[in-house]
Formats: sequence, structure tokens, C-alpha cells
Amino acid sequence: MYGPHLTLDMYGCDKNKLSDINFIYEFLNSLPAKIGMKKLLPPYVFKYDGGEKPEDWGISGIVLIAESHISIHTYPEKHYASFDIFSCKEFDVEKTAKMIVKIFEAKSYEKNYTTRGKHFPKQLDKNNQILALQRIQKNTKEFDSI
Repeated sequence: MYGPHLTLDMYGCDKNKLSDINFIYEFLNSLPAKIGMKKLLPPYVFKYDGGEKPEDWGISGIVLIAESHISIHTYPEKHYASFDIFSCKEFDVEKTAKMIVKIFEAKSYEKNYTTRGKHFPKQLDKNNQILALQRIQKNTKEFDSI
């Protein structure tokens, strides 16, 4: 498999934290080390004005990690944040989810977790050996049917 993907939809979050671009930056900047990941670049964080729905303004940010990415989108007026971590490296999903919910003081949340890339070839040498063996077996069956 490629790796775990955790998403959190957090409700009733602290509006001050959701609207503070520096807080979101520091959160994204420090999180990779806290969960055993390697940050590739500083986070990219920006404020969105809400466009046609001014009440949808918020802060969005992403940090690229060697293992993939971590991102967040906040909606301060709605006390809501959407968060995700996609990684090719295992991490403690329960501990990470609880830590993030606590940091944002969410009153409730939805946690979704899935394993992505169930057939992703992580070890090419092993995969090549399996493919070679399958070819031999196929050729043997074809030969036996002659």
C-alpha cells in the first residue's frame, strides 16, 4: 500500500485560532516533527476573502513533507476547519487526531481514515520478482496446455 490518509472535519473550533494566519503557519510548521514526518519546505499559508460568500473567508495552508502533504482550510465565521494528512509513512492516527482536535478546541469532529494505493509497488525488487514468477507460471500453464 502507499499509505494512510487522515481527514478531520472539526466543528465549534476557537474562532481566534482559525482566523490567525500566524497560528496556522506555526501549527503547520511544527506538526510534521511532532508526528515523525520530515518537512520539505516551510508551510504556504494564505488568507481567502470568501469570494461571493464573505462569511466563507478563512485561512488555508499546506506543508509539503517528504512523505506527502498536510493541509488545512479554516472558516472562522463558521467555527469550522477541514484538515488532512496524506502520507506514505505510517503514523499514529488516533494520537494525531486527538492532538489536532485539542489544538483547535473543536467541540465535535468527524474523523475519516483510509489506506490509499493498496497495490502501490513500494519495493520494486520484490514486485519485479513477483511479476517474473507470474510470467513463469503463465508460460508453464501455456506450455502444459500444448
